[in-house]
Amino acid sequence: MEKQIIDLNTFAHGALAERFNIEVQRVLENIADPNTEGKKPRKVVITVTFVSNENRRTSDVSVQAKTTLAPAKDIESQLVIGYDNLGAVTGAELKSGEPDQMYIDKDGDVSDHIGNKVEESKVEESKVSSPRIIDLQKRG
Repeated sequence: MEKQIIDLNTFAHGALAERFNIEVQRVLENIADPNTEGKKPRKVVITVTFVSNENRRTSDVSVQAKTTLAPAKDIESQLVIGYDNLGAVTGAELKSGEPDQMYIDKDGDVSDHIGNKVEESKVEESKVSSPRIIDLQKRG
């Protein structure tokens, strides 16, 4: 068996192994992050660069560790696009699921489609202006 030239555990006073372990820790944290895709590959690349001097008796060696992690998952939402009183385009996040649809917000209040609380008088007004529900089974 040939003599080992470099012991990776002790090279550069252990810094090579230390860098590798730091990058592996980053990979493990990225894998455990529920905001990333689980099956995306991750990489740790160790680059060892040798630059010798002119007489070739010594060589400067540098070690670089790079990690390729999975990016965070995309976050999606919807914007309701409209116009203000001056005709300028506006946008607001759609909260109700459908434009112009009211919903019960997390506080238990009635809100419009972009999350503005609706006054109780407006809620009653919308009930009056909505079409009546007709039970066709009872009607015959």
